[in-house]
Amino acid sequence: MEQTRLNKYLAACGVDSRRGCDALILEGHVEVNGHPCLKPGTQVKEGDHVRVDGKRVTMLRTTTILLNKPRGLVCSKDDELGRETIYTLLPVAMQHLHHVGRLDADSEGLLLLTNDGDLTQSLMHPRNKIEKEYLVTCNQPYMQEHLDLFLSGVYSKEGKLSAKSLRRMSARRISMVLDQGAKRQIRVMHETLGYQVLKLVRVRIGTLWGGDLDVGRFVLLGPEEILKASTNPETVAPKSLVRKEGKAAAKKFARKGAKPMAKKSARKSAFKRRIDNEPPAKKGSRATAKRPRKY
Repeated sequence: MEQTRLNKYLAACGVDSRRGCDALILEGHVEVNGHPCLKPGTQVKEGDHVRVDGKRVTMLRTTTILLNKPRGLVCSKDDELGRETIYTLLPVAMQHLHHVGRLDADSEGLLLLTNDGDLTQSLMHPRNKIEKEYLVTCNQPYMQEHLDLFLSGVYSKEGKLSAKSLRRMSARRISMVLDQGAKRQIRVMHETLGYQVLKLVRVRIGTLWGGDLDVGRFVLLGPEEILKASTNPETVAPKSLVRKEGKAAAKKFARKGAKPMAKKSARKSAFKRRIDNEPPAKKGSRATAKRPRKY
């Protein structure tokens, strides 16, 4: 084993997430070769004895799983309110895995769990902008201007929040892609514009889809699937398919109705001119000219 930082080593041992290991080190729970260590950046090499609260820890084999989280479970090992957590779905041998990001209790869908600190860092770092796609069902039909605001940015207490792209599935259902990780972002964006999210399902991470993975079940991931989760699609999704559909519908309507409407509007009645406060048409103009009688 090459030299590695103490906090990273402890995370690989399944002690906690890297941030949680930082706290344990700073609070004096960790010893290296019999001496207390308070520096998370201390280098650990093969043969070193590392103990947490007197118990020796060793590195575990790297494990990454994909869980289809059901609604009603929280992403936490211990919930202060006593709610059920996602770890009730995992066997004892996988209780050391930590979740990469989170889904709130009312949301469902794909969630990665791993003891690979580097993978977690790569997936969560804002610089990498890993995409996550969600299916959103709300309580009322979406207005086009609000869909545009989802893309350009919604201002809330948390700051400016926006989606990378979206696609309208039906009047009350959209597919939304995010590449930033603000807390409860989709729900906050909807609430800011007066919508209530009824169902929220994460269906994609990077280029990794859930396929036929049943709700409440998990699957072990190999190198190929992990690479998919770490890679965005090569083809950039259009900013909004809704706009294109709207423009196409407008053009179709214009082709069908523009000419008849134009003819009708050209023949303004004298009564209408008085209502609009316009001067009367000049004698001999098209509006007042009489057609010659046919004999």
